[in-house]
Amino acid sequence: MKKTAFIFASSLLGACVPFLLSTQDRSAAQESPAPATVPPDLTDLQLSELRRLELQDAFKRRDYKRAETILVDEAERDPKSIRTAKLLTMAGAIFFLDGQYLNSAIAWKKAEAIAPLDDRSRFTLAMAYVRLNRRDWARPELEKLVAAQPQDPLYLYWLARLDYDAKSYATAISRLQKVVELDPTMMRAYDSLGLCYDYLGQSDEAIKNFNRAVELNRLQSKPSPWPHVDLAASLVSVNQLADAEKHLREALSFDPRLPQAHYQLGRVLEMQGRYQEAVQSFKQAIVLQPAYPEPHYLLGRLYHRLGDDQLSKQEIAQFQELKKASEAPPAAKSSAPR
Repeated sequence: MKKTAFIFASSLLGACVPFLLSTQDRSAAQESPAPATVPPDLTDLQLSELRRLELQDAFKRRDYKRAETILVDEAERDPKSIRTAKLLTMAGAIFFLDGQYLNSAIAWKKAEAIAPLDDRSRFTLAMAYVRLNRRDWARPELEKLVAAQPQDPLYLYWLARLDYDAKSYATAISRLQKVVELDPTMMRAYDSLGLCYDYLGQSDEAIKNFNRAVELNRLQSKPSPWPHVDLAASLVSVNQLADAEKHLREALSFDPRLPQAHYQLGRVLEMQGRYQEAVQSFKQAIVLQPAYPEPHYLLGRLYHRLGDDQLSKQEIAQFQELKKASEAPPAAKSSAPR
């Protein structure tokens, strides 16, 4: 067995790997951040000169596999030492960067069994759980952070995101209102407030918060398409189609490859009677995300309206197949890494 596999093998023998998120819907995992870099200071790791230079070279080349191997190999030498806790903490960050979220979580939990985690590592651990679609594991980590740092809006925001994903909209709203008190410039908090109000059928409050999110989003160095997509969906519900189209096209100017934006634009174009344009938007959503069921349904309905029943039946059949696959029951739940 390869060295980098020891964390997974020793901790989860017989456990089921958590099921992957469906990519058709917006989710907390789509928003969860990755650590931009791994701390470059290696002095606390007590590595030999040769190992230190080898690890630095792996970081420089972004050779995560090699860095993982070095850190795991060093951690095995003295599994219960404070040095090993530091090695495992850094390994957790590397596994996260490498997309190995289960291994990253196990590395951090093994480190925590030796010494307390720093806030940065605990937060990224929570984000690893979110990426694994295990909000039940992420919540206690975020609750610890909120208890320790009640004035930090980021941790409270993520607890609210978990509430939103659990459809606890009133609880999410309460937390998000506190978030925007702590940080009135947090665009994502206003966007999430809009989503909560939208699901509660409070269109005016939803649109008000989405508009604030859009204003803040335009000030970002890299604006997100999502506030505009979310606002457009609410505008459609109150039949403000021209404004909805404007925001969807702005969203696509930020990310022309976002399938949800093309799908929502197709909806708007169909409602305006611009059927051929709508067909192209739905097709583009499908090209960008073949497993996205909803564009197939609306495209099938649109083909029926246009008199092409053969294509209509094909799209509806494809929708039913994809929808069934997306609703397949998840694998049995496994225990949280320890």
